[in-house]
Amino acid sequence: MKKHTGLLLGSILFFNACTGQPKKEESAFIVLKTAGMKYADMGFIKQSSSKVEVEMYAAGQPLVSIEINGMNICMSTFECMEKHDFNTKVLNSSYPDTLLENIFKSKPIFNSKNLEKNSDGFTQKIQKKDKYDITYTVISGERKFRDRINKILIKVREQ
Repeated sequence: MKKHTGLLLGSILFFNACTGQPKKEESAFIVLKTAGMKYADMGFIKQSSSKVEVEMYAAGQPLVSIEINGMNICMSTFECMEKHDFNTKVLNSSYPDTLLENIFKSKPIFNSKNLEKNSDGFTQKIQKKDKYDITYTVISGERKFRDRINKILIKVREQ
């Protein structure tokens, strides 16, 4: 009996490890505003150790999906591209490759530059003359990235 129980438990653990289940999944209201795209609706963010998946819906129908892995960012509206190329085309070429991934993971950006921690999260204000003027805040289930020079807004509010 112990042998069968151990075999059953081992099989369950093995198959769960192989399914690649996300470590974290959240429902959120997501806003993505750049020069080339404007989306604002409900969605899901799924995180695993190897990737971040973002799915946005409008009226219950899939609208856009973004997958960020170690090398690329893939978006349902265009082909996969390297992170730097994505930043150049969609965001800003001066941004670090990990910017979008870190925002969706609620992590500091720009190697934690100008990080001000508080009891509910943190804020970063990062400027580079004529390149960007960023305010990034992660507080109590909400993250907000705003670049005033490039007119970019990325906002995620957990539901």
